Amino acid sequence: MTALAPPEFPELACYGLAGHSAQPADLIDEVRLAERIGLGSVFLSERFNAKDAAVMAGLAAAVSERIGIATAATNPHTRHPLVTATMATTLHRATGGRYALGLGRGFDLLFDLMGVERVTGARLRETTEILRTLWSGGSVVGYDGPAGTFDYLSQDSSFDEHIPVLMMAIGDRTLELAGQVADGVVLHTFFTDDTLRRAVEVIRNAAADAGRDPGSVRIWSVLATVTDEVPTELRLRKLVGRLATYLQGYGEVLVRANGWDLADLERFRNDTLVQGYPGAFDAVGTVEELTHLRDDVLPAAWLAASATGTPADCATRITDQLAAGADSVVLHGATPAELSPVLEAWREQRPDGLDALPANPGWMR
Repeated sequence: MTALAPPEFPELACYGLAGHSAQPADLIDEVRLAERIGLGSVFLSERFNAKDAAVMAGLAAAVSERIGIATAATNPHTRHPLVTATMATTLHRATGGRYALGLGRGFDLLFDLMGVERVTGARLRETTEILRTLWSGGSVVGYDGPAGTFDYLSQDSSFDEHIPVLMMAIGDRTLELAGQVADGVVLHTFFTDDTLRRAVEVIRNAAADAGRDPGSVRIWSVLATVTDEVPTELRLRKLVGRLATYLQGYGEVLVRANGWDLADLERFRNDTLVQGYPGAFDAVGTVEELTHLRDDVLPAAWLAASATGTPADCATRITDQLAAGADSVVLHGATPAELSPVLEAWREQRPDGLDALPANPGWMR
């Protein structure tokens, strides 16, 4: 059997079902197109509506042959660790090793409302250790710690599964944790180039301090990518609406990470439109509302931490991310169809030396 050619752009990824979607089956055609146009990976973010990480990853696995697949992210406590381990092992084998498990902290307020514990760094670290123990054929006996209480956990003593763990990170403590224990790190959308550069330094220094090879940790920047070819309403939703939604949920974390002025965040929060707004701006914001936020509330510099303009302009911003130290770039908020002209432009600008990256988004080599 002839070996399949690797993806043309292993350094690039998109998100499946970018933003909100009520039709998860749309992912099938998205993954097929993403693979056809050369994207290296598809990332799948979980939402508690119609975007279950395991189901989406299964759909992606069933209709693809080369593209990497990552859950980015699921939370370590919304599934039992044995269930998560089984999900990952199943996807790992079903994809021939193209799958990476992504874990993230999630939203404290949401977990408070759900009645589950908030996710700590200790929980992320120890869940990762438990999963790796199970994947290596080991067992967990008499565990009582940050990841839960388990008398006995085991999958199969014959297992020797090499499944990378991605960690989503914004603040310094999580960046350091990711550098210490994760195989790959997925940063946050709307990081400035300076923030990206600093985050890469924190991760690699933490890896070195932990006795790891800093270059073995694959770092993904996440770049909001919205070309001028996208219709106005959708462009506002993908850019202004998405940033405003992040500011609604955990604005202070993102603002502090970027070194932005907290007074601007307070101005956003105190705006009459924002106060008591009945939903996420990227889901229900109108053109008038989003235009108001863009023109009258949000600093232009905040929105500039993205890729906009012509497809060539957006391709140039990919180069900026690599120059700031990222190994790979998730083109966030755009469908594969919307990214196709960006990839055409990227083909003309792409530097040498990127073809060696594996298709699996969690591995560096």
